[in-house]
Amino acid sequence: MAFHQLLEQAGGMGRFQGLQIALLCVSILMAYPHIILENFTAAVPGHRCWVPILDNDTVSANGTGIHRQDTLLRVSIPLDSDLRLEKCRRFLHTQWQLLSLNGTFSNMSELDTEPCVDGWVYDRSSYSSTIVTEWDLVCESQSLKSMVKFSFMSGLLLGGIIYGHLSDRFGRRLIFRWCLLQFAIAGFCVSFAPNLLIYCLLRFWAGLCTNSILANSVLLTMEWTTPRFQAMGMAVPVCFASVGQMLLAGLAFVIRDWHILQLVLATPLFVLFVASRWLAESARWLIITNKPEEGLKELRRAAHSNGIKNTGDSLTMEVLRSTMQEELEAAKVKPPVCDLFRTPNMRKRICLLSLVRFSIFVPFYGLALNLQYLGSNVFLFQTLFGIVVLPANYIALLALNHLGRRVSQVLFMFLLGIFILATTALPPEMQTLRAALSTLGVGFSSASVLCSCTHGNELAPTVIRATATVIVAIVGNIGAALAPLLMILAVYSPHLPWIIYAVSSILAGLLVFLLPETRNQPLPDSIQDVENEKKGSRESKQEDISMKVTQF
Repeated sequence: MAFHQLLEQAGGMGRFQGLQIALLCVSILMAYPHIILENFTAAVPGHRCWVPILDNDTVSANGTGIHRQDTLLRVSIPLDSDLRLEKCRRFLHTQWQLLSLNGTFSNMSELDTEPCVDGWVYDRSSYSSTIVTEWDLVCESQSLKSMVKFSFMSGLLLGGIIYGHLSDRFGRRLIFRWCLLQFAIAGFCVSFAPNLLIYCLLRFWAGLCTNSILANSVLLTMEWTTPRFQAMGMAVPVCFASVGQMLLAGLAFVIRDWHILQLVLATPLFVLFVASRWLAESARWLIITNKPEEGLKELRRAAHSNGIKNTGDSLTMEVLRSTMQEELEAAKVKPPVCDLFRTPNMRKRICLLSLVRFSIFVPFYGLALNLQYLGSNVFLFQTLFGIVVLPANYIALLALNHLGRRVSQVLFMFLLGIFILATTALPPEMQTLRAALSTLGVGFSSASVLCSCTHGNELAPTVIRATATVIVAIVGNIGAALAPLLMILAVYSPHLPWIIYAVSSILAGLLVFLLPETRNQPLPDSIQDVENEKKGSRESKQEDISMKVTQF
């Protein structure tokens, strides 16, 4: 775990790290909005059945022009239980007799109706075009909208498994750039998808690359950061992700056509791919994977950029080998994935981290996917979500540096659970207070995610960190997928899903105390380092006991 000493000799946190992190954060800024893009490109506007006497210009010109639009709608489309126009059915025959009635026809349910066999008419006031209006993903086809989101999320899961392993084997930079190019091509092509099947396949391809871009951005940031700034190195990318959410809300508010919005978000990715050629590979990964010459070259490059002179004397192969002798010996044997579960201490860490991440993602997405708690204005909600994440991450950063990783996680997970329970206890009439508590809940959930990711990255050894990160992320994404399914339980009680969200967060917070504290500690480079930490802790306790006995 001596790499931080070499990093200090290369200038610690300087201009090199600043430029590196800036490029990676811009990548996160551009990639993250694609995850939540369907909030706008798959928005469902108001709609009704197409009716001949109103929407057929020829028929309208031949005698129905004397009637107002609301009159023609009344005789063409039935009303639902809320006395609003049905969205999925119309009268089989025009019911002119309804015009002679002052009130609602008492036997309206007995009138013959039919599905919207001629299509739908959409309200274009909010969105000029979405994939819903383009391929009529409403009524009997509304479940296809869920398939669209599932196609991206399944790509996200599969991509994390595949590219997480490849990142550990072939390097962070190579896989990052390869995925960035694929992501740009897939995002650009989505704009011209001729049908829903092609759209879903392209979104699956985009999801396949997204996880790798986000994960490798975080890994490269963490592995070029000194222990003192590791929490900040995790907080800054998360803040850029929140800025990406606000950017998406602003762009979607201005651009109401999904084709153009998709193009605007995808085109800058090509520029980003060209700029990524100046990105440096992780020197820590190069050294640990038995490529010390290349690692030393990257360290000297960092030192030169940070203004350190005479690096030929301070950063030599002899210094590198003597500093990281133990890590280089361990790197000669490439650990398989099963090594994460072979040793007791490593197995305990992975299982606990996975369970905690799962329990955080369930309430996180439970809040994010139920926008009605903040109102129907999705533009406002997306902006509020991004805004609240920024101060939440700053508070989380302060807590991580002053309270430590464990106490911070427990604090925010407890507050998340308490605020969800408080929101559930309020009556529906108190919409403003419910919206405020829900927004705070989103902030605490974001802070919990930041603390969990920071702690998890610091607990996983460098030699297999990307794979460990992906395994924990996969379990977390299972929780994300489970969150909306829990809303089915609202059939039995409207409060039951929210109680589960809150309890999962509170109970998982207690498990965090079973993990070691990592504040201001160097990152472990090998699995042996993880096992030695436990051994060192036991020896330290034995020495303390011996000292107390001697003093007594």
